Amino acid sequence: MTTTTGEARAVGVGRDPLLVGLSLASLRGYRCELGQEESRVSYWRRILQGRLDMLRAADAAPDVDNLGPMLASERVSRGRTALIEVVPADDIPPLPNLGELWERTVTTEPAEREELVAELVEAEVKLSSYRSALHARLSAATAELIARYREEPSRCLDVLPVQPIARRSVGS
Repeated sequence: MTTTTGEARAVGVGRDPLLVGLSLASLRGYRCELGQEESRVSYWRRILQGRLDMLRAADAAPDVDNLGPMLASERVSRGRTALIEVVPADDIPPLPNLGELWERTVTTEPAEREELVAELVEAEVKLSSYRSALHARLSAATAELIARYREEPSRCLDVLPVQPIARRSVGS
């Protein structure tokens, strides 16, 4: 069934009923936000893994003072909030408190270091689960776009940049 962007669409096999009601522009925007959030989460995971590597390898407390702003609470929560506004986040696990983990002072006391390592490992696991949920949503959004483009192939052209075609004279 072909419909305009504002109308409800029929849910076909393998289509997510939560995405069917989105306009094509909203769906494209949602998919773009998912990709951006996945990039941020992957970055955060690499940062946490780097801190874990430093903690495990260093005899003294590593100097991470210059890296603290990277995981400030505003940067950590901004993308997730945008995604919840588009589709409810019942399937996305909670994010760990990355800002608090990042700002924690590392001492040379073995028990405190081990506790921080354990919390960083747990945070990395949570980020991995969150990332997996993002991948599932990204796949669903991609499948919905493909289904819509199959129903109405000309809609694919909406995202292409429009450039005027140079006209040639007959003698050229």
